Amino acid sequence: MPETGKKLLAWVALAAGIGVLAGLASALLIVALNWANATRESHHWLLAGLPLAGFAVGWLYWRYGGRAAGGNNLILEEIHTPTEAVPLRMAPLVLLGTVLTHLFGGSAGREGTAVQMGASLADWLAGLFGQKQMRRVALMAGIAGGFGGVFGTPWTGAIFGVEVLAVGWVGWNSVLEGLGPCLIASFAGDLTVHLMGVHHTEYHIGAAPALVPIHWVWAAVAGVVFGLIARLFSTLHHGLSHLFKKMLAYPPMRPLVGGTLVALLIWGLRAWQFAGLGVPGILASFDGQQPWWVWAAKLGLTALTLGAGFKGGEVTPLFFMGAAAGSTMAGLVPLSVGVLAAMGFAAVFSAAANTPLAGVVMAMELFGGRVGALAGLACVTAYLFSGPVGIYSSQLPIMVRWKMWMEKK
Repeated sequence: MPETGKKLLAWVALAAGIGVLAGLASALLIVALNWANATRESHHWLLAGLPLAGFAVGWLYWRYGGRAAGGNNLILEEIHTPTEAVPLRMAPLVLLGTVLTHLFGGSAGREGTAVQMGASLADWLAGLFGQKQMRRVALMAGIAGGFGGVFGTPWTGAIFGVEVLAVGWVGWNSVLEGLGPCLIASFAGDLTVHLMGVHHTEYHIGAAPALVPIHWVWAAVAGVVFGLIARLFSTLHHGLSHLFKKMLAYPPMRPLVGGTLVALLIWGLRAWQFAGLGVPGILASFDGQQPWWVWAAKLGLTALTLGAGFKGGEVTPLFFMGAAAGSTMAGLVPLSVGVLAAMGFAAVFSAAANTPLAGVVMAMELFGGRVGALAGLACVTAYLFSGPVGIYSSQLPIMVRWKMWMEKK
């Protein structure tokens, strides 16, 4: 077999292996979080343990985390400028930290955990098979496998793996380097989750809307609102993180104090629906109009939880915020509650992550063509109005990323 063919075969096998590992990790994460959320909902008193759980998570990362504490941003930095391997201990640490966050009532997601597990396992596998020179692409495949597996959206996972690197649309360098491996890893991750018998949440939107001009106009208008919500979340999240680091030099104290505040707010306001993932709140937004403050409450509690140093992700809470904000508009916008919730679901995520194309593809995968088309316009509009601030501080402007890629050629 020619040398080129051998390399291609090796990369197909490696990408598939990365996807399988990411899928196994995602399946474990979904099962663990389902247990954690169900247990907490049956035993509200667990919320009282959130401060101590936060201290435990903070101490583990302070004592044993090392570079793994960099989380998603460390992975992006290693793709931009590879230096040394992503620590394999990132996977068990972030899994344990995320389960503790959800079990005791922190408001967080799961995408960050799946991505970190997928990428750290991908880096380990690439080193094991002597592919260290291709670490960047392996890490991209790990991101794709984790995202596609945990949400059941393989096309979105592949696009997310190449788009999340830079702000300002997808760079052709990322597409040329990583789209193939990301597709293989994302579909392998999703298939693995299904073969493990783990199921994803299904969203029901009712009748699909007609694609008439007025609906396109309202999709763009709604997109502006979704973009501003995404910008508010990213700004508040980063601001609170900076404040906790400035006020509390000892890292374990940050989630202890933050966990105390989150627990007091949830308990005092009886706001149990905002603890954990908030999947019931997302489903409720598809079924009926929500009060305006619902999305704002989830936004504030999630920014406080993650800003204090708890582990998890931002994306599922962003789904919650977007779906709730969309359903709130049902009395003003001539579209159904389900369609508006679907638009917000995809648009707030894509704007906050600076991944509009992934948001468009996700809307198509989850909600079908006609809803996806309107949601796609909302995603692009939201992205344009969310500004350069996003949830991943290590994303690079697209021209900087392109220049770095050219210099490596």
